[in-house]
Amino acid sequence: MADLLQVTLPDDLMQEIAVAVESGKVSTPDELVTQALTAYFEADRAQRLDRVRARIRSALDDPRPHVPADEAFARIRSELAKRRAGS
Repeated sequence: MADLLQVTLPDDLMQEIAVAVESGKVSTPDELVTQALTAYFEADRAQRLDRVRARIRSALDDPRPHVPADEAFARIRSELAKRRAGS
């Protein structure tokens, strides 16, 4: 079920929406807003994924020796215990 969201848009955007509907590019203002928000959130997800991939690539390209998983988790547990004790 769709929820109702009421927003106030500047006159210039309202005019652009009207032109898009009148030209047949979209059927309704709702359709245009839905398309715009979908594109915005897809772009945002893509940017976050790109940042994650860059961090992974950076880690894989790091020339320092790899730390075994059990040692890495032991370090993490130790750091978390220190933080909990300090708070």
